[in-house]
Amino acid sequence: MREIFRKIQPYSGKIFAVFLVLFVSFLAYSLYLAPVSGIEEKFVYLLKQHGYIILFVWGMLEGEAGLIMAGLLSHSGDMNLFLAIFVAGLGGFAGDQVYFYIGRFNKEGVLKRLRGQRRKFAFAHLLLKKHGWPIIFTQRYMYGMRTIIPISIGLTRYDARKFAFINLISAWCWASITIVPVWYFGNEIMVVLHWAKEHWYLAIPVAVVFGGGIIYYFSKATKKIEKRIMNES
Repeated sequence: MREIFRKIQPYSGKIFAVFLVLFVSFLAYSLYLAPVSGIEEKFVYLLKQHGYIILFVWGMLEGEAGLIMAGLLSHSGDMNLFLAIFVAGLGGFAGDQVYFYIGRFNKEGVLKRLRGQRRKFAFAHLLLKKHGWPIIFTQRYMYGMRTIIPISIGLTRYDARKFAFINLISAWCWASITIVPVWYFGNEIMVVLHWAKEHWYLAIPVAVVFGGGIIYYFSKATKKIEKRIMNES
């Protein structure tokens, strides 16, 4: 079994890509067959029918939007809160494990294809050297570094079992921090969503400004940390 796993690991990136293509195809086919009318109703139906599968894959991509939806479905009773956290965490864990092994077994290919990301890789190595294992926790909240850090750790001799253990705990913490507040404030969020649906012409620019502000803040904060650590080294 170990020998089979060892042979599969170098192709983890390609397997991940094929898996995502199959998943998107499955979603498109399921949406087409959904016995309801309207794209919004179809998506809601799909989430209620295959919510945990979608949540797992969304967790692999580390998309907070999927976790927010899981929080709302948990609030409405269509999902179990603890199971949603468990599944989302497993998805986040699986995604970072794939990235880790891409770095571990495809070093030459990574360095060749991601040549334009060398500065970020250097920054990730410095973060790991300076802060050690806590960086595995914080990387999920660092804009533009979520994929780079697991891959860069895989490029080093960092113990794979230690990374897997910390990564799993980190993923469950990330899922909890995102899903629980949405579940708790579900009524308030639904009121806001209903208002946004009724006043979409106002909600869209507000969402763009708010979302853009968050991205800009985290991007600037990440660059500030990067510059400081680079100067210290």
